[in-house]
Amino acid sequence: MLSKSRFRFPRAIVAALFSVACLTALPRGAAAQDAAAFVTNLGNQAIQVLGPSVPPAQRIAHFRQIFTADFDLRGASQFVLGPAGRSLSAEQQQEFQTLFRDYLAEAYSSRLSQYAGEPFRVTGTRPNGEGTIVTSQVMRRSGSPVEMDWHLVNHGGRFLVTDVYVDGVSMRVTHRQEFAAIIQRNGGQPEALLAALRQQLAQGPAPKSGSSAPMPQR
Repeated sequence: MLSKSRFRFPRAIVAALFSVACLTALPRGAAAQDAAAFVTNLGNQAIQVLGPSVPPAQRIAHFRQIFTADFDLRGASQFVLGPAGRSLSAEQQQEFQTLFRDYLAEAYSSRLSQYAGEPFRVTGTRPNGEGTIVTSQVMRRSGSPVEMDWHLVNHGGRFLVTDVYVDGVSMRVTHRQEFAAIIQRNGGQPEALLAALRQQLAQGPAPKSGSSAPMPQR
């Protein structure tokens, strides 16, 4: 039986999705410039949709589109599931990817509202193996800036976000650890994670206050 508990999101990870464009393959210098423009564009999109005049359903739908179009959702889903994902059928893996996307869209569209209107700026780019890292900051009105490193790959002529490091914390690693804890508490059965995500989505978006999103766990 599922019971309610808090699924923790570090403050920095909550800030990450505040700012997340298509392009052709370009020389390294031009690609770095367009990588910065890609992240700037997503940041501006997030600012617009986080305004108080935007209905929650429209905000969630917009974040769902961002995760679908601009993130390596398939790769992220496989990573956060870890070895437990190998015991899921192809249909269950596809369901998890959809649940994961919808869960992220609901949780972050609510939590990121606290950063609405905060200045966002790209501070630099650097190569990273086959991809590019774009560094950026959320310039908070109170407190120190939130530092964010966006890991991008050029996939078929367009950028995808593979991970976001915020104040040195990986978004993908954070979700993998938390999802693994749920699976472990249920005898190593990844189906329990799918059930928890289904229940969370059925309950609707999390409240805006606080720094965590409610996540039912078995």
